[in-house]
This record gives sequence, C-alpha cells and structure tokens, in this order.
Amino acid sequence: MSMPATTCDTSPDLHALAERIRAWGRELGFQQLGITDTDLTEDEHHLQRWLEAGHHGEMEFMAKHGTRRTRPAELVPGTLRVISVRLDYLPAEVDTAKVLGQPTTAYVSRYATGRDYHKLMRKRLATLAKWIEAEVGPIGYRAFVDSAPVMERALARKAGLGWFGKNAMLLNPRAGSLFFLGELYTDLPLPVDEPFAGDHCGSCSACRTACPTGAIVEDRVVDARACISYLTIELHGAIPERYRAAMGNRVFGCDDCQLVCPFTRFTRLSREADFAPRHELDRASLLSLFAWGEEEFLDKTAGSPIRRIGYARWLRNLAVGLGNAPWSEAVEAALWARLPYPSELVREHVRWALARQREKRQRLIAAG
Repeated sequence: MSMPATTCDTSPDLHALAERIRAWGRELGFQQLGITDTDLTEDEHHLQRWLEAGHHGEMEFMAKHGTRRTRPAELVPGTLRVISVRLDYLPAEVDTAKVLGQPTTAYVSRYATGRDYHKLMRKRLATLAKWIEAEVGPIGYRAFVDSAPVMERALARKAGLGWFGKNAMLLNPRAGSLFFLGELYTDLPLPVDEPFAGDHCGSCSACRTACPTGAIVEDRVVDARACISYLTIELHGAIPERYRAAMGNRVFGCDDCQLVCPFTRFTRLSREADFAPRHELDRASLLSLFAWGEEEFLDKTAGSPIRRIGYARWLRNLAVGLGNAPWSEAVEAALWARLPYPSELVREHVRWALARQREKRQRLIAAG
C-alpha cells in the first residue's frame, strides 16, 4: 500500500500504542520488534564508501536509487518512523555442519531450503498495519521485505534489534544472525527505541577466518565480488575461476561466516511450517539436483528463493560443485551429458568441472 497524504483524526496515546504494536508483533509470530526514526546519516556515508570501492559488483540496484535507500522519507513521502521486525528461520531438522562436510551433497543456504519468506512476512506486516489502523484510524504505511531500496540492517540496529558483526550481518545476542528482517514505514510519530548499545564481537574474528574466499576485507566490510552468496545468486555471468575451488559444495548461498559465530549457538529453531526444507534441499546430492530438467527445476523451486537465479545459473553452480566433488564415474558421466547444453555459461563451467575430475582420476591412477 502506498503512503497516502493523510493525518490521523484521533490523538492516540502513542506510548501505549507502541506497547500494543509490540504485543501484536509477537502475536503475528515475529521474534522481535523495534521502532526507530529515519536518520541514517552515518550509514549513508558508509554505503557511499562501499559503493565507491566497487564492493557491490554487478548489483547496480545498490547504487541506482540514490539517497532514497538511506532517506526513508524520500522513498515513501511522509515517513516518520520505521517499525523493524525479526523472524527466525532455521528449521529444526537441518544438519548444516554435516552437509558442508559431505562433498557430494549440495549445500543450499539455510534460508532457502523452504518456501520464500517475502510473501509470508509482507502479509504479516500488512496485518500489523491493519490492526494499527483499527486502533487509531487511517495511517500512511508501506511494508518492505528485502524488496526495495531499504537499509534494513541499519534500521534494525537503530531499532534495537542487534549490532553489526564483523561479517556485516546484524547480530542479536540471544538469536545470532539466522533471521529475516522486515520493515513497516509509517507516518505515525511513535516513540522510538534506543539503538542497540555496544559491540559484542570483541577480539573474535571467527567469521573473517572462516570465509572460504576472504570476502570480508575489513571488519564489517564485505566485498561482494568475492562472496559465495553473491557468486552463486547475484552474479549473472561466469564465476571467476579463482573462487571456484573455494566454493566446495555450496551451490546457492553460503552461511559459513554465520555458522562459526559464537552467538549462533543461541539461535532458536523456527516453528514456521513454510521454512521447513522442501524436496530434500537440505540434503540432496549434487548429482540428483544436476539431473533436474528445466521443467522439474521450475516445478520444485516454485515459491522458493532459488527460482530467481534461473535454470542455467542453477546448472552453473552445480557444475562447480561437481568439479569440486571426489572423482567418480557417475560424476564424470553426468558432466559429459551436460556438455552439449545450449548455454555457453553452463558449458564453460562443465568443461572446468570435467578438467577437475580428470585431474583427480589421474591422481588416483598414479597413486595405484
């Protein structure tokens, strides 16, 4: 819903309303809710430096909206406050560490093994807005879930939901970082929460050490061009060869910097049915996923975050994973079968994977 140029006719007790909004947030299943103003001056400077360094790679959408990303009232005129919410997503049955240690199993980032979170969270934020309107009358609002130029982590930090870890993720001391964020821009002048106080990372640098490609170039600065999540999701072209071996079996996203964070041990398992793994995407083999035809890919990724990368990039990523897998006749045969694929993007990665498999086979022969 767009922000109408309206003013509430009532004069509600805004402090009491804010408390009710928090209670409604819990009722809607959000694990945390905070309220902040729209001043992101410091974060705007940080974003500009990051863009000037080219760390966004091909993500031109990060730069194209100008200050609308960092000045909420420019994106949605009339915005005075932002309601920021957190929704945990880690499903109970996922054995993440085990999958990462199995080179023939495909690793899909834990947020993407179930249904897409965007619609679920937007619907709940819209419900929250309707409940507010039922209390105070018509308001101006607009809900966002990772779908517009919104500084969601910066707003969440200001709303008291957490602090920026050295991997640039938002960390919460009681939940780690395995959660989604959503925002409700509103023209209600609600009382704001205190920004999260302090930085609890201290001297820990586990995330920087664990990053397979060294993408965390400074504390709280990620060069997306080296990040496996960017390479497997946002990058449309060929994955640079210097990063392919480091990708291992990660075929959609990467969670390494989050999984090693000491605060991840406080992550609470999600009870959301939509986030439960589908089609065994939390444990499927590289070969079984590589065997999907395009129709099967479209069918099994319906309602999934994976769908947006398309079939060719899905095969590209899986080819890299198979190139990194131990040698086997089955892997070589599957790669040869894909070599005639119409897309040169896929063929180039298949050729690379075949070369890797031949090298491994030759080493096995030489070893006797």
